[in-house]
Amino acid sequence: MAPATTTSRPLRLAALAATLALGVAPSVAAGQAEEFWSIGRPYSDAARRMAPVSAFPAPTPADELPTARLTAPPGFRVETFASDVLDARMMREGDKGVIFVSSLFVANRVYAIVPKPGGGREVKIVLQDTPLPNGVEFHKGALYVATPRRILRFDDIENRLDNPGPPTVVYDGFPGDGPQSWKALRVGPDGKLYVSVNAPCNVCEPGPLRGRIVRMNLDGTGLETVAEGVRTSVGLDFDPVTGELWFTDNQRDGLSDDMPSDELNRVTQAGQHFGFPYCHSGIMIDPEFGWGRSCDAYVRPAALLGAHMAPLGMRFYRGRMFPPTYAHAIFVARHGPWNRNRKNADVVAVLRDERGRVISVEPFLTGFVQDEDYVGRPVDVMPLKDGSLLVSDDHNGAIYRVTYEGPPASPPRSEAGDPVTPARR
Repeated sequence: MAPATTTSRPLRLAALAATLALGVAPSVAAGQAEEFWSIGRPYSDAARRMAPVSAFPAPTPADELPTARLTAPPGFRVETFASDVLDARMMREGDKGVIFVSSLFVANRVYAIVPKPGGGREVKIVLQDTPLPNGVEFHKGALYVATPRRILRFDDIENRLDNPGPPTVVYDGFPGDGPQSWKALRVGPDGKLYVSVNAPCNVCEPGPLRGRIVRMNLDGTGLETVAEGVRTSVGLDFDPVTGELWFTDNQRDGLSDDMPSDELNRVTQAGQHFGFPYCHSGIMIDPEFGWGRSCDAYVRPAALLGAHMAPLGMRFYRGRMFPPTYAHAIFVARHGPWNRNRKNADVVAVLRDERGRVISVEPFLTGFVQDEDYVGRPVDVMPLKDGSLLVSDDHNGAIYRVTYEGPPASPPRSEAGDPVTPARR
């Protein structure tokens, strides 16, 4: 296929139309059914004024990106890796250095960022007109793509970027209807596919097939539940030492500015329950669904990531470019809230002790909010083979690269006013 071309700003209107069609915008007509995101919120005037932020993805020209305003700890450098990647979401690196990038509401595409001989990069569209292809994975030369209902596999993809051909359908049994049906996708150290199957609601009993993380063989057989009580997970990765699964989870909306706090979770044995919809953040019983229950019955989060911060992609750092402080740290992209009075969006580094326990959550890449307005919204993080870190930004359709060029240094402490702390045991 031909390389992607720059798309004009009016696509924000197309994004709005697409979002409205998916039921993400607030109801305006009297008597219209309540939208999923508002179910369970208080009946106060302040709560009812909250609605999804109208900051829809649109491609931003490279010279207008906020790259120069993004701040990393001393010794780090931030640069633009790619622009013109409309609705850039999750990322994977191929064997030949091709970066595969998914999209979501607006583009419905999967891109390939291809290194050019002699330097530079070319953005190609590998897959288009595909509903919500958020989850992508690269494994043994094949590209796996998760849509709301199916997992597709494109074999030998790096040699077939211009004509991938029809995919192999690995699995097609997911309940794909309803909001939050997009998925995260990862191949584990056991050689199995791990997939998040999110709850179809703000808060509800999700039913037997949702609100969980499952795994299956690479051919789609042997489906089993790994974790349940999961609301909305968009980031999965595995501890490089123990092989344990860690995942981000967005908690329910509509209760208050400061609770519940979104989570980073650690799976120590298959089948553990992480609380949704009964307990949030490991400490807060849901006012509707939690009656008669105790948070002690569920696995507590490994770390709390702040109220309504929307932690999405997460990845363990396995590289050697960054200072030793970041060895096996977890980088998490916090997309930022729509239903909190104070905006924030950033990438944080989750630092751990020698036993793998979280000791602190530190800001790493900031500057995505200027004067209480989003100038960018990070979605995914991906350490490259050279040890640098890529960060995708769906707001601008861009990808940034963070490299380290200075002497070893410790990251700064957390910013005042942002509750990002280890979960207490």
